[in-house]
Amino acid sequence: MNISKINSLVELYFKKAQIVNGKKPFLKWLKLNEPTYTWEDVTLKILKLSSKIKSFINEGDRCLILSENRPDWLITDIAIMNAGGISVPIFTTYSASDYEYILNDCKPSIIIVSNQNQFSKIKKIINSDIKKIISFEKIDTDSLLIKEIIDEEIDEKIINKNLKRNMPACIIYTSGTSGNPKGVVLSHGGILSNCEGAVELLETLIEKKNPIFLTWLPLSHSYEHTVQFIQIIVGAKVFYAESLEKLISNMGIAKPTIMTAVPRFYQNLYTKINNNFEKQNGIKKYLIFKTLFLGKKVLKKEKLNFLEKILNFLCEKLVRKKIRKQFGGNLQAFVSGGGALDQNIGEFLNSVGLPTLQGYGLTEASPVVSCNLPDLVKVETVGPPFRTNKVKIAEDGEILIKGENVMLGYWNLKEETEKVIKNNWLHTGDIGELDNNNYLKITDRKKDIIVNLGGDNISPSKLENILCLNEHIKQSFVYGDKKNYLVALIVSEKEIKDKQIKLIIENINKSLTLIEKIKKFVLIYEEFTIENKMLTPTLKLKRKEIIKNYKQQLENLY
Repeated sequence: MNISKINSLVELYFKKAQIVNGKKPFLKWLKLNEPTYTWEDVTLKILKLSSKIKSFINEGDRCLILSENRPDWLITDIAIMNAGGISVPIFTTYSASDYEYILNDCKPSIIIVSNQNQFSKIKKIINSDIKKIISFEKIDTDSLLIKEIIDEEIDEKIINKNLKRNMPACIIYTSGTSGNPKGVVLSHGGILSNCEGAVELLETLIEKKNPIFLTWLPLSHSYEHTVQFIQIIVGAKVFYAESLEKLISNMGIAKPTIMTAVPRFYQNLYTKINNNFEKQNGIKKYLIFKTLFLGKKVLKKEKLNFLEKILNFLCEKLVRKKIRKQFGGNLQAFVSGGGALDQNIGEFLNSVGLPTLQGYGLTEASPVVSCNLPDLVKVETVGPPFRTNKVKIAEDGEILIKGENVMLGYWNLKEETEKVIKNNWLHTGDIGELDNNNYLKITDRKKDIIVNLGGDNISPSKLENILCLNEHIKQSFVYGDKKNYLVALIVSEKEIKDKQIKLIIENINKSLTLIEKIKKFVLIYEEFTIENKMLTPTLKLKRKEIIKNYKQQLENLY
């Protein structure tokens, strides 16, 4: 399939559906008693649902999706596009204020919601602009059930052929420094271009006739949203995980060949395997040591002597093979994105037989920019850029991106768009360098956005402003880049006790999303000032200086 000749994500799906055997299993939710959908099932559901959606919307209308991962999610996403609408997927973990802001910002014509639990999050803020609510399960309002729609007969099955590569496909909201989420408008061509680059890079991994993916990252995340179209291109069987807690057992059932995840997953995986290693002794402990030692040598393309080759063969059979079996036994590669993967973790996983490829991207780039090659992994880098986009390093070290994959802009935010797209180059806010092999290395972050181990973008200034609204908190500094949770430095009066601040933060946390909650804090009494070099002349926090001065106290909170 020549992806460069495809006009839209809708065309991509239906062209692939014509090629594959309609009876071939396609989508499976690993929830108890949920059926497996064939390509034929999915195609029919898309056509029927898009026909119904089209009766409620005009071309270009926004259609909101609020749902956990499940087969209906992909069906709905493509159905919206086929109906001429713009898909707006939103996270199930947003705060009430975020939901309200997004609904007011994009003004959707219809809302597609999975169940009562999700509907309750937006029930109070739904206004008269909403023409119809469609639900996957029964909810306590007047809605169309997707099952009822699918059971209906339709006069004609229409495939939208008017869509072009430069037209909006979806709006994906991401955290902004102002506090409110920003709607990133991605085009059909942008996502298709990204898929083309990914398929070329992963060609050796997906050349199998029946590749299997296990999906667990939220499909509202730009990373996983694009991955679902890669799955379509390669004709994969896609399993949807039940939950993060059941992910490992789900891997044993699905037996994936490729799995995409964020750094938090790999950190947990590292901890689990390493803890098991620590319990071993005798010959087992020796084999584990050699597995790691020789695995790192192979990873770095260092030559093994004759004895090392024999030992490495034994390690492969006795250690690495057993580890891979725990994850289904078919794994070709983990692909890490959405945040920086610790180099030590990358080396460890690759050494124990779990190939892990780190990539780099951002929502504004549809989202992947680069990724390590399967046959040449440099764990300290994020790999070479996709052929389908250009990358250059500005004079100040900022990474700039140009290509079809660059967003059309921020929804309703022209000035914000012009700040980051200049002369068709996307200014990422990240600092980096390209090595002699054209592998990209991220060295710093220009913009003050925290990227946690889950790949979530969090605005520290938003949280700092909220904290400082309390009369007992003079200043605050939020920390948590590449971490599991957020912590804070709190500047307050000396008479204030830890218990008082704890109660204040607990109360503030009630209005924050799960990823924004402040889990721990350190109470300090020295203010951040221009004189002690903690503030700029314009009274902005000098984040590097603060971290430098309070590094140990912050790290002790983890």
